[in-house]
Amino acid sequence: MELAGLEIELLLKDIKNLHLAVYPPDGRIRLAAPLETDIGTLEVYVASKIPWIRKQQRVIMRQPRQSVRLFEERESHFFQGRRYLLRVAKQAPGQKPEVNIFRKKFLEIRVQEPDSFVMKGDAVESFYRTELRKTLGELIPTWEARLGVLSAKWRIKSMRTKWGSCNPETANLLFNLELAKQPLECVEYVVAHELAHLLERTHNGNFQALLNQHLPNWRLFKERLTETPTAV
Repeated sequence: MELAGLEIELLLKDIKNLHLAVYPPDGRIRLAAPLETDIGTLEVYVASKIPWIRKQQRVIMRQPRQSVRLFEERESHFFQGRRYLLRVAKQAPGQKPEVNIFRKKFLEIRVQEPDSFVMKGDAVESFYRTELRKTLGELIPTWEARLGVLSAKWRIKSMRTKWGSCNPETANLLFNLELAKQPLECVEYVVAHELAHLLERTHNGNFQALLNQHLPNWRLFKERLTETPTAV
């Protein structure tokens, strides 16, 4: 559908509520709606959201992008908010790929085939996933106790548009693999944010009051994530 010069991808599906999203890297708009919603209702809803849509598109277009990772010597990579230079070495025969921090400056990859883009990329992704799982494994129980909530399960997933998500009905949480590159305080903010949704579904005043009470600097961490180069 088109409205006010905006082209909107409309997806009718078996859901209860309308869901509007703006996606990087080009500000694509998608509206998911219940199957039997009439077009007039959808047009009124989108019209009411045009200022928000424009704002999201401006944020996306201003957001810096990471260059394509080639996994070459001295290429920049981030881990827990710090920049490291890539160092590639050949792994000993029979040994599994390894990624380690070397001399506080290098992210060292050891693989059987140092020229293999796929092998190096898989090794780094596995490293990020393992380290983020350790971090979340410590933060989630801490924040569950602090907020007085309990999640059912959580997992890590590569996501293009969100740092995390929460399903209040099932108490399941998702966290973006890209968080492994972010400062720990930003990861903590995302954990607190998603767990707070178990107490308050929307981002209303009550939700913000919860974060103000338990993580007073949350807006700073949110802004830092907004300004972070994306991998898209």
